Amino acid sequence: MDIDSLRIFCDLAELKSFSKVAEKHLLSQSAISQQLTQLELIHRCQLIDRRRRPIELTKAGRLFCETCKDIVDKYNRFKIELSALQPSSGDKIKIGAIYSIGMHTLPPYVKKFLVKYPTVNVQIEYLKPNKVYEAVLNGSIDIGLVAVPKHDDRLEIYERYSEPLVLVCSPKHPLAGQTKINIKKVQLDNFITYTPDIPMRQWIDDIFGRYNVTAQPAMEFDTIVAIKSAVEVNSGISILPEAAVLQEVRNGTLKTLTFSNERIFRSPGVIVRKNRELGQVGRYFIGLLREKPDDKSSTQPAQM
Repeated sequence: MDIDSLRIFCDLAELKSFSKVAEKHLLSQSAISQQLTQLELIHRCQLIDRRRRPIELTKAGRLFCETCKDIVDKYNRFKIELSALQPSSGDKIKIGAIYSIGMHTLPPYVKKFLVKYPTVNVQIEYLKPNKVYEAVLNGSIDIGLVAVPKHDDRLEIYERYSEPLVLVCSPKHPLAGQTKINIKKVQLDNFITYTPDIPMRQWIDDIFGRYNVTAQPAMEFDTIVAIKSAVEVNSGISILPEAAVLQEVRNGTLKTLTFSNERIFRSPGVIVRKNRELGQVGRYFIGLLREKPDDKSSTQPAQM
């Protein structure tokens, strides 16, 4: 009997499904069933009534579940307190981020983090959204950063501050002399956007739906870099995170307009696999990522 077995039993009690618990712990249903059988053999009693659908705890199971929760909670507190005692020298933290966040939002946070932990090795991967989720779940990265986090029972999701979205156009575009635009006018121009599999595309489409806007994409790309390049050569207009175009605006290659209808935001998220032990360093980084930048104008794109 170990902590992982106790966690699995607590999840069985909560989710009432072998398949859901197996998915959460990245194990087979057979492995979950075997662990339950081992617990019942150790304690010489039936803990779960498998004949019920959904499964139910027996009286002994309910008693055991309360004990498991207490043990797991105490163990988690112990791990947190223990990690706070460990030196940070030589630590490593792996971050996976979508391109727009990794290249434009993340750098100042990394800089601030390294001021506090200069010896920590920070590794950053730029990934497509689905690959960020995959890497977090398989453990190849510690922390993931996505634009529009989706619910998953296997993940802890920490919301970040909301980022404003703006309409972006070339300085040569007829809209370049304006500062605001009615979102309904977007459908009158060539609209450049993300491919349908990118969550930000779905987010923007939902906004269009609220205003009955029908914008047929003139071009679709899976990275923000490609979208910006198309807008810079005046192939059309787009809607992008304001932080992602600050450098181009400063360089005079892009112009931004806000919307007269409402101030539109996206709510990025930090994702971590449940029960992932991040230690003091990881917890500090997550806390840092949830803070609003001290000076948005200092955000600089990463060099690639």
